[in-house]
Amino acid sequence: MRLRLFPIVVVAGALFAASCAGSEPGSAPPSTTGAVRDPVQVIDYGPPPDVPTGPLGPGVEDDLDLVFDSLQGVVDLGAIGRVARSGDARLAWLFSDLLRFTQPGSELNNAVFNGWQTLTGRSIDSEPVARWNDATNRLIAWDTPAPPGYARWKGQLFELVEPGWAPFFADPAATIDWRWVSWGGVLIDDRPVDQTRAPCPRGCIPALNDPALTDAAGGDWYPDDAVVFGVVVGDEAVAFPKNIMEVHEMVNTTISGRRIGMPYCTLCGSAQAYFTDQVADGVDLDGNDTFELRTSGLLNRSNKVMFELHTRSVFDTFTGVAVTGPLREAGVALEQLTVQVSTWGDWKESHPDTGIVAEDGGIGRTYAADPLGGRDDDGPIFPIGDVDPRLGVQEPVIGVKLDDGTTVAFVTAAVEDALARGEAVELDGVTIGTDGGGVTAVATATGEPVAAHQAFWFAWSQFNPRTSLWGAGS
Repeated sequence: MRLRLFPIVVVAGALFAASCAGSEPGSAPPSTTGAVRDPVQVIDYGPPPDVPTGPLGPGVEDDLDLVFDSLQGVVDLGAIGRVARSGDARLAWLFSDLLRFTQPGSELNNAVFNGWQTLTGRSIDSEPVARWNDATNRLIAWDTPAPPGYARWKGQLFELVEPGWAPFFADPAATIDWRWVSWGGVLIDDRPVDQTRAPCPRGCIPALNDPALTDAAGGDWYPDDAVVFGVVVGDEAVAFPKNIMEVHEMVNTTISGRRIGMPYCTLCGSAQAYFTDQVADGVDLDGNDTFELRTSGLLNRSNKVMFELHTRSVFDTFTGVAVTGPLREAGVALEQLTVQVSTWGDWKESHPDTGIVAEDGGIGRTYAADPLGGRDDDGPIFPIGDVDPRLGVQEPVIGVKLDDGTTVAFVTAAVEDALARGEAVELDGVTIGTDGGGVTAVATATGEPVAAHQAFWFAWSQFNPRTSLWGAGS
C-alpha cells in the first residue's frame, strides 16, 4: 500500500504546544555548590533498547531507499513495515524524523509511529500531535546510536521542506550530531545581504542587519523595566531590546569599528555575540570581508542552528565553532564576547552614552511588547532528551567557558542576591561582577574579562554536560 507524504508547515512550536504539559520535570533535588555531575534522565523512559552494531541487515537499505526516494509522491507502507520488522533500533531515528513531517493521526503517521514502537520494542501512549516530541525525547535520553547512512536519508527528507539546507547535509565529515537536529517550523534566511530590510518571502526568521540606533534619550519608547541585551565593544555600548530580538533572533552590526553577529535563541533563553570580522587568510567568503550569520530554521536539541550565509557553513551556536562546510574544513571558531542581560533603566544609568536599537529597527517595522506571548512559559516545546537535575529546566544561569575547556555556570538569581549583599562570587577560576544591572565575568587569577552569557539551564547543561555549578539550592 502506498500513501502520500503530507509535509506539515507550521509556526515553530505551535504543533507541539499541547504536548508540553507534564513534560517539565519536578523540582530538582538539592545539590552541592561546585559539584560536577553527569547528565541523568529526569523523566524515567526505562532502559534503552538493545541496538546492533555494524551494517544494516539484508534488504533494509533497499527498503529505506524505497521510502525516502518516494517522499515527493507516494510512500510504500510495505517498505516501512519491513524496515520496522528488522528490529534495528537505530532506525528509529529515521522513523522519528518522518513523524515530524507527517500529518498527526493520518494513516501514514500511524504506520510510522507503529514502526517506531516495533523498532524500539517500547510502547508510547501519546496523542498523535505529541508523537514526534515524545519519541525523539526518548531516543535522545537513551542515546540511541544513529544507523549507518543516517545523514543521507535525513537530508533527503529535510531538503523536501527546504532545499536551502542541502549544503549542510552534503558535508560527509560534518561534526554536528544529526540525531539532535530537528525542524523548528520555519525556513532558511538566505536573503542576499542587500535585501535584509525586506521581509522573508517564504517564512524565515529574518536577521536584522545594521539596525538604526538612537541615543539613550531616543530610547524613551522602551520601558525602563523591560529587558535589554547589552554589549560593550571598546568605548561603545549598545542595548538590544528583547522584544526586537524575539522577532529577528539575529543581528549583524558594527560596534566601535568591530563587526559582530548576535544570535538570540528564544527557546533556550540565550543571547550571544561573536566577532565576525576575524577572517583568516585563505578563507573564501565569496569576495566578502566578514562572516554573515543567519538563522537556518533548524534546531539542535531546542537550540537554534545558525549558519554563515556566504559559505553555507553551520556553526554551533553555543560555541561559535563551525561544524559543517568550508568553514569547518578551515577550522573556524568565532571569538565570543559578553552579552549582559539587564533592564533598560539599569543599563542606561550605568552607560549614559549607550545607543539603543530604534523603535522601528530602522526598517519601519512595528514590534509588539511581547511578541511570543508566553510561548515558552511551560517548559521546552521541542525535544531535549536528558536534563541535568541540579536545577529546574528553565532556570537562568550565566555560563562561562574558559580557554582550557573548563565550563562554569552561575545561577543568575543566586548571583544577583550574593552581589547585592556584597559577597564574592567565584568558582573554578571565574569571578562574577556587575555592570549596568547585568553581570560580567573575569579570570580570577588575572582579572582579564572572559566571555559570558545567560541561558536556560537545560540548554547550557546539555551542551556542557560536566559543567561546574555555583548557587544551586540557594
